[in-house]
Amino acid sequence: MGEVDHTIEIVIITGMSGAGKTVAVQSFEDLGYFCVDNLPPALLPKFIDLIEGASGKMNKVALVMDLRGQRFFDHLFEAVDQLSNGNSKPNVQILFLESKDNKLVQRYKESRRTHPLAKNGLPLEGIRLEREMLEELKGRAQFIIDTTDLKPIELRERLIRRFSSDAKQSFSVQLQSFGFKYGIPIDADLVFDVRFLPNPHYVDHMRPQTGLDEEVSSYVLKWSETQQFVEKLTDLLNFMLPQYKREGKSQVVIGIGCTGGQHRSVTLVEYFAKQFSKDYEVHATHRDISKRKGVHS
Repeated sequence: MGEVDHTIEIVIITGMSGAGKTVAVQSFEDLGYFCVDNLPPALLPKFIDLIEGASGKMNKVALVMDLRGQRFFDHLFEAVDQLSNGNSKPNVQILFLESKDNKLVQRYKESRRTHPLAKNGLPLEGIRLEREMLEELKGRAQFIIDTTDLKPIELRERLIRRFSSDAKQSFSVQLQSFGFKYGIPIDADLVFDVRFLPNPHYVDHMRPQTGLDEEVSSYVLKWSETQQFVEKLTDLLNFMLPQYKREGKSQVVIGIGCTGGQHRSVTLVEYFAKQFSKDYEVHATHRDISKRKGVHS
């Protein structure tokens, strides 16, 4: 009975069909998780009973649950709530993989597979129905990853960074620059619009450069409105980040957007990454920096 102290970590992998669940489960296998694909949610409590009787050998479990088992899918919330209210209280987290419709359609066409919900064989019809069915589940997920612009290796790296036991109970800040013309990152917890700041695009020789260039970053940061924004946002984040950490979140994703994601947003992500790396594990990415150099940012 002394072994009961070992908390069982359960990650439920779910989300849109074609959004990367196969890559995800392979990544969890490499992280040492015991993985099960397509487990009916109604069987989850019984499955956990079996694991608890395995002498503590399996304390990290990843379960893929998706609409292949749709007859049982309604039981998922009930099963998760039952586990959370039980005596053993395993740590259950939901990882939801998302992607935009056009990317999912493209992936289905490339793989020549049919969507499980597409009655007439049209992927988009099935995708839209699936998105509607999964809306509540997405709202309850602790982790949402948009794989629209991620290569499989990038998804794998992100999962390993987030769920590696080496980073157990760590808290990280993910800063991402983006261009509003390409859409808001759907996995962002906080989004800030910096399109009101002076734009280097209108300085001809800076147009092809990015916020990684010293001349551009100096230009963006020199204005009084930029300095006021930086001061106020720093103050806000200094208040909010400890609250997120105290709540038990493992990470906060902060999106900073300008028009094209090339100049202003890149500059500010780099600035805040340096500022907050003193107190937190910080990762800075620039989603749209190379999409259309020389076009509005």
